[in-house]
Amino acid sequence: MLRPTVLGLLLACAVSLGTSTVITENGMPLMWAQTWGQVTDLPTQNGVLNPDPWNVLHRMSLYRLMISATDSYIGYMGTNTTENPIWGLPLQLGWMQTSGRLADPTSATTCGLQTGDPMCISTQSWWGCVNYFTSALPFLSAAKQGFMGEGVQVQMQVPEGVTDFCTTYTDCAALYPDVMAKWDAFFEALKTTKDSPLPDNEKKDSLLGIYWAAQMVSTYTSAVCSPRKSHYSSVEVSFAQNWLNSAEYVSAAHFHSNLDNSARFLTPLPNRVLKEGDSPPNIADLSEDENHTLSIFSWMSNINTLLGGSLVRMWKSAMCSVTTREKGRELLNQLLLDPRFATSSFLSIISGMNTSC
Repeated sequence: MLRPTVLGLLLACAVSLGTSTVITENGMPLMWAQTWGQVTDLPTQNGVLNPDPWNVLHRMSLYRLMISATDSYIGYMGTNTTENPIWGLPLQLGWMQTSGRLADPTSATTCGLQTGDPMCISTQSWWGCVNYFTSALPFLSAAKQGFMGEGVQVQMQVPEGVTDFCTTYTDCAALYPDVMAKWDAFFEALKTTKDSPLPDNEKKDSLLGIYWAAQMVSTYTSAVCSPRKSHYSSVEVSFAQNWLNSAEYVSAAHFHSNLDNSARFLTPLPNRVLKEGDSPPNIADLSEDENHTLSIFSWMSNINTLLGGSLVRMWKSAMCSVTTREKGRELLNQLLLDPRFATSSFLSIISGMNTSC
């Protein structure tokens, strides 16, 4: 059985010191050393792979196996060994886990609690539900496309009494055809893009576009998780929606979600579930960076609402070429990570970028 090591200590330190969330250990996602590195390590039943996506280490293992299976196809993404865009997903899962967002929000069980089973992902967690669409479903697609071995079949485990999650490729393709089609397209593109005659920067941009298309359709479909929002404070629900909205910007810019870039953008996210009364940028037990991120997320959402959705439309329109998407990524980096960057500059720069499209 896979077991955590220093997770509880890391979580306690992050919360007690009011610092940003710890999402890496020895330069890798948390608990990475405890995950399985071979497909044959996964549990099986009657010759079918049978991972438990309601266990953090199992979900982490799905990511590790997908990264390992696809790394040889993306040499054009960069010179480091951590350039795979899938790296953003295990880091994101680690943040959700250490910040308490995968725990049972109803408090009916000890699932996900340090005093209970810290590796448990509650089926009542909105965050755990949303993440299912970017962990279990892409793994099922990868297996279908042959990345886990010839003829390998997979059926996800599901907790007793839970019926609203698909567990096989066939079931998921029937329930969420757009999601599975987009992930299929991504894994197929890995094979075809590798030998494309295009320059490396164009191949990279193209693959990232296909990757984010899969991510976004997964995000849209995860609206089925919405009833679970009732378990959270209005402040957490607002943050959750703003977090989803931020994906519109990073996806349109074809954000390269490699290990380093993803860690930089995920570290300033709040290290605990938000509660009533929390009011950024003045949440005392959150760091300055976390307060800044929450404020910027809120500003982006509010401005877009005031403009009738035109901020997102302007942004997407401006992300019309490889060159403007590169500029867009730099702009997001300034907006989200540099407290000195004026939000008014963001609007004027977007307007200027639109004129070049």
